[in-house]
Amino acid sequence: MALASPTWQREVWLDPEQFENLDYVVHVLFDDFCNADDPLPWLGQSLRTDEEVSLMARLGAAYGRVQGAVGADASDEVYLQSPGWPDVVAEAARLAQVLVSNDHAALSKLHDAGHRWPPSTESAMPKASQQRAES
Repeated sequence: MALASPTWQREVWLDPEQFENLDYVVHVLFDDFCNADDPLPWLGQSLRTDEEVSLMARLGAAYGRVQGAVGADASDEVYLQSPGWPDVVAEAARLAQVLVSNDHAALSKLHDAGHRWPPSTESAMPKASQQRAES
């Protein structure tokens, strides 16, 4: 998550030749992925757990404080220099860690249930079940 990486922010967002900037990241995360000001309705859609909802709300609040302090039209550089920006980075890092951990747990459950990717390499049905089905 770009909001959790100060190095990425400096190297990409502040480079005028790059496509990605803070506005783009905020749009994707807060408008497309979920509403950080009200993430609860996104539970079960883009957010899996109450913890993810809580962390998204905290990230949205931290970002909102910075935006309120610097103004919505401030440059990315002004946002990154804001005294509240480290809080945004810290909240984004907490959220990213939980999202990735939950993604891995979900993938592990799918794998344990016999689902494989790509699907053509192995059957989703365990071998013992395949043998019973063939007899």
